[in-house]
Amino acid sequence: MEPLRVALLGAGHLGTFHARALRRLAGEHRLWIHDPDAARARRLAQEVAAVACDLAEALAAADAVVIAAPTAAHAELALQAFDAGCDVFVEKPITRTLAEGEQLVQRAAADERILQVGHIERFNPIFRAVAADIGVPAYVEAERLAPFVPRSLDVDVVLDLMIHDLDLVLAQVPADVAALDAAGAAVLTPREDIASARLRFANGTVANLTASRVSQEKSRKIRFFSRHAYLSLDLAQRTARRVAIRSDAAGDVEVPGMGRFTVAEEQLEQKTPDPLEQELHAFLTAVQTRTPPPVSGAQALRVLRVADAIRDDVQRSLRRFDEAQPCPIPGS
Repeated sequence: MEPLRVALLGAGHLGTFHARALRRLAGEHRLWIHDPDAARARRLAQEVAAVACDLAEALAAADAVVIAAPTAAHAELALQAFDAGCDVFVEKPITRTLAEGEQLVQRAAADERILQVGHIERFNPIFRAVAADIGVPAYVEAERLAPFVPRSLDVDVVLDLMIHDLDLVLAQVPADVAALDAAGAAVLTPREDIASARLRFANGTVANLTASRVSQEKSRKIRFFSRHAYLSLDLAQRTARRVAIRSDAAGDVEVPGMGRFTVAEEQLEQKTPDPLEQELHAFLTAVQTRTPPPVSGAQALRVLRVADAIRDDVQRSLRRFDEAQPCPIPGS
């Protein structure tokens, strides 16, 4: 396959990881880097043997564009990339609003362009190792906790953190969300820093999701339960625990009226490969082969639609809370 010319838009914290991963993957591919902070772009370009340039030059040079800019800039940058005839990888969430996301998906389809979205946990090696075993779960619990860092504060915790686990759940459950209940609070920023949501799907699946960016500890765990087994994943450690029940006349567990069973437990570990490299490799391969990407714009739009419903319910919950509080005493 012919080598690609790749433009990276965004040289901040996340863009730095993208630049290093692209360089490790690059081979004969060439890399251009643009950032509104030209000095930052030059420093990163020097580190990864790329070309620092302005936006117009980057888009004119590129076959494929990787957008690692703040969420508010996703839609505008992606549309400009499409105007330049480029395929696009954009970090999660796909856009800030549903209307922007719908515009990108429609535009990519109309122009026959590749549009992949960076839901990186799909490429977590432990999730990929067990996804087929999960199937369609009956019940899901997810917990994503992180200490506060002054980054990604242009979005709330649902779009910052919870969206990762929401994407994994939606990847396994093909049904629509039939009902949801969510709550949250703004703690250290003007936007919600902690949130929880309970989703009930039309097929009966229930998912409880919790996310916090003001925790004292870091945790990225998700558990999938079916009728006869469950899988508990530690996405940070890239390990899993699989527990399954099977009928066994000599089993060590007896359930009255059901017979004897054996409880089989297995510990799994899958440390490699690197998820960021894998998702960027998938994007570049989709561009070169003109095949659908593994995380399409349409899939990301479905995730954003449910995330927006969660955010709306969080806001309703906060309004009910505020209305229920007694008026403060002047001077107190």
